[in-house]
Formats: sequence, C-alpha cells, structure tokens
Amino acid sequence: MPGSGQARGAWGWHPLDSRWAQRVVDSAGISPGELVLDVGAGLGALTAPLVRAGAQVVAVELHPGRADRLRRRFADAPVTVVRADAGDLRLPSRPFRVVSSPPYGISTSLLKRLLAPGSRLVSADLVLQRAVVNRWTAGAAPGAARWSQYYDLSIGIRLPRKAFTPPPHVDSAVLLIRRPTRRT
Repeated sequence: MPGSGQARGAWGWHPLDSRWAQRVVDSAGISPGELVLDVGAGLGALTAPLVRAGAQVVAVELHPGRADRLRRRFADAPVTVVRADAGDLRLPSRPFRVVSSPPYGISTSLLKRLLAPGSRLVSADLVLQRAVVNRWTAGAAPGAARWSQYYDLSIGIRLPRKAFTPPPHVDSAVLLIRRPTRRT
C-alpha cells in the first residue's frame, strides 16, 4: 500500500502485467538502437521488454519512489530515468518513438504534447482508456482532425481489465500513432 494507506487503485495506479507489457512491446516492432520514451514508466513493466528489444529508453516517472526504483533496476541498462510531469516533459530533438502506459488522467495533454508542431515523434503505442482511443481514431477528439493530416491513428491491441493489477474500472486499448513515410 502507498504511504497514504490507500490501495493502489484508490489513487489511480494500475500497473500493466508483464505478459501484457511484452505483447505491447512486441506489437510495436521496436528495432535495436531506437530512442523510445516510456511515459508513466511506474516500476518498468514496459521498460524491461523495451530494453530486451534493444531500445535506448527514456523512462519518465513523476513519483519519486518509483523513479528511484527504476534507476536502481536499470542501472546497467541503456535507460535514462527522468523524474518529470508528462506535461512538462521536454521532447527529444531527434526522431523518437513512444511505447507507454501513461496515467489515464494525462492522456489528452500527453497526446497534444506528442503531436505538437515540431515534434520529432515517429510513432507511438499508447495504452489508454478504450473510450479515448475510440474518440481519437474516429477524429472526434479536439484537434484530432488537424493531427490526422500528419499522422495515421488506429486501434491496436485491446487489453482486458485483468491485464492490470488492480484491474481498472474501464476498458483499455493501444492507440497506434504512425507518421506516414512521405515519398518524394
């Protein structure tokens, strides 16, 4: 239990099961050497399979205790742990990918940041609330129509509630964001 005495689910943290995390990373098709952000890294459920895939990982975690545990766990791996709020995150200046299971409460602000003009985002595989994924892929989210001219958005893996501990009260899916390759 957290220091507050409440169970994890009471304060909104629903870590992804390691088997489902591996499925998410496998479906992302990470290549060795790619720069990948794991926003809301928690204790590294997605970070570990990203490292095994050969990625250079930036694990972003706001909670100080979890950030410290990430630093210790991945001390000998190509992982940079950044303790930051996703809303204040400075994006890489070189092309990058995102494979992440961020807190559902930051979904819209994270998407706006990743898709902002000048972003070097190549692709993202984001585990989000299924309703949010549906809104974005249907073009019904604020700004989705504008971003759809630069990115392809689609629905990836659907995750059952039991893919998390404790299970959330909502369904989840992976929002796939891909920058199309332009032919000249």
